[in-house]
Amino acid sequence: MKIAVLGGTGLIGSRVVARLKEQGHEATPLSLSTGVNVLTGEGLAAALAEAEVVVNLTNSPTFDEASPEFFRTSMGNLLEASRAAGVGHVVVLSIVGAEGVPELDYYQAKVLQEDLLKAGGLPYSVVRATQFMEFVDAVLSWTTDGDTVRLPSTPLQPIAADDVAAAVADVAMGAPLNGTLNVAGPEVFPLDELGSLTLAAEGGAGHVVTDGTAGMFAVPKGDVLIAPEGSRIAPTHYRDWMAARADRGPQG
Repeated sequence: MKIAVLGGTGLIGSRVVARLKEQGHEATPLSLSTGVNVLTGEGLAAALAEAEVVVNLTNSPTFDEASPEFFRTSMGNLLEASRAAGVGHVVVLSIVGAEGVPELDYYQAKVLQEDLLKAGGLPYSVVRATQFMEFVDAVLSWTTDGDTVRLPSTPLQPIAADDVAAAVADVAMGAPLNGTLNVAGPEVFPLDELGSLTLAAEGGAGHVVTDGTAGMFAVPKGDVLIAPEGSRIAPTHYRDWMAARADRGPQG
């Protein structure tokens, strides 16, 4: 199949493209660097002209109140170009539990993106993933002050980017779900415990203080970010992922 991957040069997109090519598909990475702009529509029609499947992994540059307009505009342009090209399947990557966090603009922007796709008149699939293991360091940095990292005990179920990419690629190669697949890592951690594990593995001097008001992940309530029953559970455990990252070194 000819599969166009928007955001195909990023963390997930580059992995999706590689997996699709390994399976014998003609996967084309599309991004600003390849001349495709989902906000202006520049290059989009030509890029999708022969695509049978479109995977949309583009993301808002901010997590604030500007994010809904990014997804509204980009999805409008994508759907218009996909309909004109006769695309038979559109796949979007979203977030497990997004609708359960109405207080966060970005999470509601992702729900908007899903709703626009569902109403777009094309066969579709939504893949919802839990938080990426690759982003844990960034989450810790948001609430770090000197050697102290303040984190809430919000339950998270981290998943490796490789496992997210595998799920997205599998869905892209299959028949449209016209529904949603949830994917998650195999373990649930309170975020403060996850932070402590990460700091210990990295050998840093920092320590975690539990703070129910600290950072973006203080907003979600209960188990809203945990994968629901029936989800696809990925194989990679967080401790194994950290060990493999340490073996690869700072560039891994």
